[in-house]
Amino acid sequence: MTTHDYATYIATLPRVLAGAATLIRDGRGRVLLVRPNYRDGWALPGGTIESDQGETPRQAARRESLEEIGLDVSPGRLLAIDWVPGPDRPPIVAYVYDGGVLAEDRLKAIRLQEEELIDWRLVPRDELTAYLPGQLGHRVLAAFDVLTTGAGTVELENGRAVG
Repeated sequence: MTTHDYATYIATLPRVLAGAATLIRDGRGRVLLVRPNYRDGWALPGGTIESDQGETPRQAARRESLEEIGLDVSPGRLLAIDWVPGPDRPPIVAYVYDGGVLAEDRLKAIRLQEEELIDWRLVPRDELTAYLPGQLGHRVLAAFDVLTTGAGTVELENGRAVG
């Protein structure tokens, strides 16, 4: 197979989008959520993996946390991976990493990326689905539960455990 044939073949393959986020908590177990200005609702700090630039999911989670909240949070273990099909876009593979527990002084150092975010807050587990409806809420709850139970990484489809 020539280089041209291989490139042509690759161009015919299905596309998948990928994103990575970090689940960050405070000492009371509340989850850090951010509110984007470009869509309704809240989210974990995170975003698109720049795979065309060679970025890995773990690198994207770290970069996005630094860009969005101004903190360099080194991602811990992978908590959840979610396959999220969509009617008007390619499927998304969403990675959620443990961002650890931040002390009060680090939380006070949060500086939002004003081009994309308008607010942040700490939310108790039992209120997460009020801020994160649908599959996103289920994804974050599943990731949070991995932390509290000590279970291994959870595989999800549309925020629901499979397998």
